[in-house]
Amino acid sequence: MPKRFTPDAYAAGVLSGNRVLLSRAITLVESTLPSDQALAHAVMEQVLPHAGKSVRVGITGVPGVGKSTFIEAFGNYLLEQHGKKLAVLAIDPTSQRTGGSILGDKTRMETLAADPNAYIRPSPAGKTLGGVARSTRESILLCEAAGFDVIFVETVGVGQSETAVHEMVDFFLLLMLAGAGDELQGIKKGIMEMADAIAITKADGANLHPASSAQAEYQGALHLFSLGASTWSPRVSVCSANEKTGLAPIWESITEYVQLTQQNGYFHQRRQEQHLHWLRHSIRQQLEERFYQHPAVQAQWETISGQVTQGQKSPFAAAAELFGLLP
Repeated sequence: MPKRFTPDAYAAGVLSGNRVLLSRAITLVESTLPSDQALAHAVMEQVLPHAGKSVRVGITGVPGVGKSTFIEAFGNYLLEQHGKKLAVLAIDPTSQRTGGSILGDKTRMETLAADPNAYIRPSPAGKTLGGVARSTRESILLCEAAGFDVIFVETVGVGQSETAVHEMVDFFLLLMLAGAGDELQGIKKGIMEMADAIAITKADGANLHPASSAQAEYQGALHLFSLGASTWSPRVSVCSANEKTGLAPIWESITEYVQLTQQNGYFHQRRQEQHLHWLRHSIRQQLEERFYQHPAVQAQWETISGQVTQGQKSPFAAAAELFGLLP
């Protein structure tokens, strides 16, 4: 079992940029043990005043789009050309059989991981709805307190996780492929509406022309959506992670978006709304945990859940009965 430190020691380590203590602090907030959670809460209270100064970027895309390859190339670009300190929170798919992370943390983004100004933290998605790690919000704050000024949150893929990640980042980047049939087929309107920018990846070689055509199609589709409260007009660009081209315009879009929304007040307003969203999520999470941990519920769970699986009791009646056991 890893050595446990005091809240002061964890906080001091995170604030000084100690990678070992940052990783252990994130492990602490990922733990479901009540003793670890109490310690994690104490650590978070100390580092919170030092967080919130980064640009948070959510990155998602269809399967095969090359998210990890893009993130490595884009991350290296930010480190080399702009002197940024980058943290990547990669939400790994979780095996339903073993509960472990399917993707290994040593098999992806190797050159980026070797840079002292980059920090990569794969976290298993677990059973969290949409595949977003339950502690991602806290991990963002810990990385910010450790001095990272750009935070990437990589999602599993297009699906429910996008809504969850959208609620915890400032800028939402959707990666798409060209030449995969109808460019707009199967793309949910909701995901398109959430995107602050779309990047067509693998725009090199024979795929350069299809990528340019896809860029025009997506830009036309985005024009059908009305501007949101941010007043930002989403952009579409093409890029190649292998050839390291098209990365600068993507960063320009992010910085222009941040500048615009900070000036019109939307950036601060959205951060405030996110804090309230995190509060509500934390309440739901703690209520669910306390419900299942209650001795009366645990004592009757096997019996009542068995009645539901056998069709002897409806899920609604079973839920009411279980809630009736609580004081």
